[in-house]
Amino acid sequence: MDGYRIEQDSLGEMQVPEDALYGAQTARAIENFPISGIPLDKSMISALGLIKKHAAQINLELGLLDADIAEAIIRAATEVVEGKWNTQFPVDTFQTGSGTSSNMNANEVIANRAARLLGHPIGSKAVHPNDQVNLGQSSNDVFPSAIHIACAEQLHHRLLPALEQLLQQLMEKTEEFKNILKIGRTHLQDATPVNMGQIFSGYARQVELAHERLSVSSSSLYELALGGTAVGTGINTHPKFGAKTIAAIARETCLPFREASNHFEAQGAKDALVTTSSSLKGCAISLFKIANDIRFLASGPRCGIGELILPAVQPGSSIMPGKINPVMAESLLQVCAQVIGNDATVALAGLSGNFELNVMMPVMAHNILQSIELLGKAIRAFEEKCLGGLQADEQRCAELLEQSLALVTALVPEIGYDRAAELAKQAHKTGQTLRELALKEGVAAEVLDKLLDPAAMTAPKQ
Repeated sequence: MDGYRIEQDSLGEMQVPEDALYGAQTARAIENFPISGIPLDKSMISALGLIKKHAAQINLELGLLDADIAEAIIRAATEVVEGKWNTQFPVDTFQTGSGTSSNMNANEVIANRAARLLGHPIGSKAVHPNDQVNLGQSSNDVFPSAIHIACAEQLHHRLLPALEQLLQQLMEKTEEFKNILKIGRTHLQDATPVNMGQIFSGYARQVELAHERLSVSSSSLYELALGGTAVGTGINTHPKFGAKTIAAIARETCLPFREASNHFEAQGAKDALVTTSSSLKGCAISLFKIANDIRFLASGPRCGIGELILPAVQPGSSIMPGKINPVMAESLLQVCAQVIGNDATVALAGLSGNFELNVMMPVMAHNILQSIELLGKAIRAFEEKCLGGLQADEQRCAELLEQSLALVTALVPEIGYDRAAELAKQAHKTGQTLRELALKEGVAAEVLDKLLDPAAMTAPKQ
């Protein structure tokens, strides 16, 4: 057939597109898994290239590869790390549960590119994908290592910095809003006063804790399975290969990767990924609360709460002129919902560590990396286009505070709970103020001035 070459793998002949850097096993996987059209994440491709690059270097140092072959593999793998050959990785995410198809995709691309660098044609196997590019490795230790590398790098470079920037913005709002008094709310009902800065200090602490939890839980990603090969015993690899290769990866990434202390755990279970995903879900839940609160506090502008004023980033309606909607909050809320759903998939996939291997790794990688990417992008957009221009309506806050009957709580030490409750009922029924009714109850004006001061209620311990 024109435009194709014939290659051989252990199952027989396969047609491979003439100019493709991948080979027979990748072509077979393309036929077998026409599922979603979603290829392996770019960060996973880069991580696979990183492993192959340093594996070749260490195998050279150990005397297991000739210098010309090793150098060609290193150069080809470096190009994979840089994203030069991403289009040569077409295997669907929903593939073999070990990620073998993607590992072989990387082996074949790097082998063919290395062969071409040495002056040999594609498909010649002048550089062998299994015997040389995959030397000392198995899909069963390479693919889980690639997931850990990709997730750790994306967390370190994308999500954690986004959370740090969000935290800084929330701390600035805490300071900006600290003198704006407002009514507190519990059960969606009026409660005792707070200041707007206190509310935002709570949001800031949520983000700070989310960052801490992600940092702690993701530290287990630094253990890599490399060196365990097929089932964790390290068969067909040099005893120093795993530790040396991982040390080289750590130097290049500037992240503290280390060889797994127990290869059977590292390959049979995926608890580190489950824990990381759970922390991503926790982060999403915190962000959902923050975005939702801001959305409700900005509701109105006249017939809602209206204590916050959102920046107008786009028209809110195709039919109602002048309408401004909380679109940035809504975008973040949807991302949070997706992340929570992704975690459910990761949890179910984590259950599939059958004997010496988990067999749902590609979908775990897809969901965790998507969660990291979505959260990172949504946080930055929310911080820039919502929080950056967010204002508090001080007059509206004061009006609602004045109307609230919850201020009666401050009178309890003076007149008791039952009398205070009756006072609130009368105020609500008659439209009189709490102050007017309390004066009739015999509470001195100077006492009321002190007890009904909203600012004092926001810091009763001072």
